Amino acid sequence: MTDQYAVVVNLGTMYDTPRPVGGPDRRAVLEVLTGAFMADPVVSWLFPDEDERRRLQPRFYESLLAHPAAEAYLVGGQDGASVWLSPAAGEPPHGEPGEDPREVFGGNAARLLTLGRLLAHRHPRDEAHLYLACMGVAPARQGSGIGSALLRDRLDRAEGLGVYLEAGSPRSRALYARHGFTDLGEPVDLPGGPRLWPMWRAPLTPNPTEQENTR
Repeated sequence: MTDQYAVVVNLGTMYDTPRPVGGPDRRAVLEVLTGAFMADPVVSWLFPDEDERRRLQPRFYESLLAHPAAEAYLVGGQDGASVWLSPAAGEPPHGEPGEDPREVFGGNAARLLTLGRLLAHRHPRDEAHLYLACMGVAPARQGSGIGSALLRDRLDRAEGLGVYLEAGSPRSRALYARHGFTDLGEPVDLPGGPRLWPMWRAPLTPNPTEQENTR
């Protein structure tokens, strides 16, 4: 059963190679992420009203893409997307504050600020690392291996850096665990909302055999 399932996943995703996107093409990233997270527990807590959730999510993802070290990737037309940041040691994970969130998100700003405050002290600050700020898959393609493809593509190029993320559901936590992440301390419980799991993948030690082959 397991082997048959693996074959199906591989056949369904062998052509889904993540590609970096920039400029106007990043609009597709906003659309993928907005659709992917419409029913997400954390995003639903941040934006309880469905219409506001659809309208304001892109503004949140735009703030991530505005980071000078942001990397955005797409799979397929609009099947999946991810946004990665590369904070330097001592740098705030999202860079310097931009617009006042109260002006952009109105009554939802208090929950956004609470989320940021609860996660800020859990985010690694003493070393440069990769940060998976956001990754989503279109609802019709979820479970097809696209999330794993997005992860593998960037993790394979981590180049000795540790990698941090926050899992927003038990399902995503299990996915990240399969890719070498472990819980970083206790989970974070949002007031009156869902639980998040800060997770960390330590820098990989180069294989001695591979080092010999590159000399």
